[in-house]
Amino acid sequence: MTLSPRMQLILDTWRRFVANRGAVVGLSFIALITCAAIFAPWVSTHNPGSQDIMRSLEGPGPDHILGTDELGRDVFSRVVHGGRLSLAVGLSALSFGAVLGVSLGLVAGFYGGMVENLIMRVVDLLMAFPGVLLAILVVAMLGSGMVNLVIAIGISMTPRFARLTHGTVLTLREQEYVEAARALGVGNLRIMVRHILMNTLSPLIVYATLSIPTAILQAAALSFLGIGLQAGDAEWGAMVSSARPYLRSAPHMALFPGFAIFLTTLSFNFVGDALRDALDPKLKV
Repeated sequence: MTLSPRMQLILDTWRRFVANRGAVVGLSFIALITCAAIFAPWVSTHNPGSQDIMRSLEGPGPDHILGTDELGRDVFSRVVHGGRLSLAVGLSALSFGAVLGVSLGLVAGFYGGMVENLIMRVVDLLMAFPGVLLAILVVAMLGSGMVNLVIAIGISMTPRFARLTHGTVLTLREQEYVEAARALGVGNLRIMVRHILMNTLSPLIVYATLSIPTAILQAAALSFLGIGLQAGDAEWGAMVSSARPYLRSAPHMALFPGFAIFLTTLSFNFVGDALRDALDPKLKV
C-alpha cells in the first residue's frame, strides 16, 4: 500500500527517532513514571499521608521498600504520588507558557510595527530576569499554591517561546504561499494559524520537550525554597526540602525523590534531543 506524503514523512521521522537508543530509554522511563503517577493509588504500597511516628526515619526494608520519613510516612508511596504533582505542575506550566508565548510571538511577528515593538520590548524586559528569579517574583505577588505555582513558572517560560515564535514568523510571513493566501482574500487569522503557525510547530515541539525538565526543576526548586507547594505535600521538591535536616541520619529521604527528579528530567532531555535530530530538515536527505 502506497502511503501519502504526510504519512511517509511521519513514518520516516518516527524511524529516525527510535533509532536513537537514548530516546527509546527516555521515552520508556517517561511512560513508566507517567503510568505510575496515573495509577498511583494502586501502585503505592501505603497511604502517602499515613503517619507512624514509631517507625519514623527507617531505612529501606521489607515493609517500606524505600524507607520512611520523619513522620513515619512511606517514602515509596510519596515518591509515586509525588510524580502526579510534579508532572502536573511541569506540564501545566509548560502549556500555559507555550500558549501565551506563542500567541504573543505570532501576533508580534505577523503584524510588525508598533504592535511588534510593544510586545517584544515587554518580552525583552521579562528575559532580563533569570527564569527562577522571575518565578519567585510572581509567586511572591500571587502567593503559594499549585495554581499560582503553575502561573509563575508559565510566565517565566513565556519570553523564550515568544522569541522563538517571533523569529520564525518573521521569516515565514514573507514566503510566497503567504502572499498567495493574501491575494486570494484569506483572513489574517486563518493565515496566522493555518499557514504560519502550522509551519512553526517543528521547532516549537522540540523546544517544548526540552523545556519540560526546566519546568519540573523550577517547580521542585520553588517547593524546596518553601514558596511553591508545601513541605507536607507529596511533591518531589517539597520532599527533598523536608529531608534537609535528616541528610546524615536518613539520607534515603532526599535520595529517592532526588533520583526521581534527575531521571525524569534526563529522560525528557533525551527525548527532546532525539526529536530535534528527527525533525531536522537537513537530515531528510
